[in-house]
Amino acid sequence: MMDTPVFSTLGCRLNAYETEAMKELAAEAGLRNAVIVNTCAVTAEAVRKARQDIRRLRRAHPDARLIVTGCAAQTEPETFSRMAEVDAVIGNTEKMHPETWHALAPDFIGETEKVQVDDIMSVTETAGHLIDGFGTRSRAYVQVQNGCDHRCTFCIIPYGRGNSRSVPAGVVVEQIKRLVDKGFKEVVLTGVDLTSWGDDLPAQPRLGDLIMRILRHAPDLPRLRISSIDSIEADDNLMLAIATEPRLMPHLHLSLQHGDNLILKRMKRRHLRDDAIRFAEEARNLRPDMTFGADIIAGFPTETEAMFKNSLALVRECDLTWLHVFPYSPRPGTPAARMPAVAGAAIKDRAAQLRAAGAVQVQRHLASQVGRTHAILMESPTLGRTEQFCPVNLRKPVAEGTITYAMISGQTDSALIA
Repeated sequence: MMDTPVFSTLGCRLNAYETEAMKELAAEAGLRNAVIVNTCAVTAEAVRKARQDIRRLRRAHPDARLIVTGCAAQTEPETFSRMAEVDAVIGNTEKMHPETWHALAPDFIGETEKVQVDDIMSVTETAGHLIDGFGTRSRAYVQVQNGCDHRCTFCIIPYGRGNSRSVPAGVVVEQIKRLVDKGFKEVVLTGVDLTSWGDDLPAQPRLGDLIMRILRHAPDLPRLRISSIDSIEADDNLMLAIATEPRLMPHLHLSLQHGDNLILKRMKRRHLRDDAIRFAEEARNLRPDMTFGADIIAGFPTETEAMFKNSLALVRECDLTWLHVFPYSPRPGTPAARMPAVAGAAIKDRAAQLRAAGAVQVQRHLASQVGRTHAILMESPTLGRTEQFCPVNLRKPVAEGTITYAMISGQTDSALIA
């Protein structure tokens, strides 16, 4: 019997954040001899990996209670409840409730249903369970938003996360101040649709307002970073922060998805390729050291070779550095799943071309940094990251969690050397 539950996390940083919150909730409830799988639903492959992980964990822990939660559990509860390996399926809202975990604890008297998944679209508040840092001792993640009000035709995530909900600015600031007091040098703001933060709050503040407030009220925070944003929703204060706040890190991950206007319309995105190029140019004019990552889907339904070439060209036109390439896979229940599909071999080939273009961009960026001095936040004694989130291998150990200045002397295929 295991005294401490085993957790397995698939998918995004928000899932990782919520796993840390669940660890606290499970510990408070006295849960023992349990395995919890926090699933992802972003692609059909993610769901397949979740099922694979569940079978592996059941073999490793045959006598433990196996609990499945996360986005795939929310969108496909019956898929997991039918698995012989699974004892309980918990929805995304339920997993943040203390009473859920008390009901799963060994001393609970009473019966609980195997499937506890309610209508996520009825949720109007973001769970208030806050954690004071996870990952490394140098960087902490703070959830400021959950859910999404948009309905991109390829995306199942709104049905796993619900509509957009924001954590009030005062709550965010107080948590960040606690993290600074604990010694964290960098805070990353996370959410499902970060640029929609504030839409559901009084006076409808914007993400840029939140960033300015954090930097003003947490003056001892050395580095603030924001995760993926929808560039078409970037507000004036966000652009002002990019231009004037050196503590806001010069790295943005953009939710671009494609480089062809017709495909973008079929995806039901809110921007066109020129909007993406214009944003990248404007952000770099405001902050010359700005680097970009981006999500790009290869092989979206109806994508021709010419349409794909527009995505390939966008990598250079926006000067993207860190690419997340997703070969398209249909998600049942989404409009794109009913559109004419691209051949699997073509999808695989196009994804490989995008990844190759991304590797070239990484090499260009690494080469451009040699000879420069960077402020490097140490994640381990010999590994750190620049303000642009580029990994750096240091020849001499430096204390984890500190910011050190070093000149870049060389590069590998994927990192700098200092």
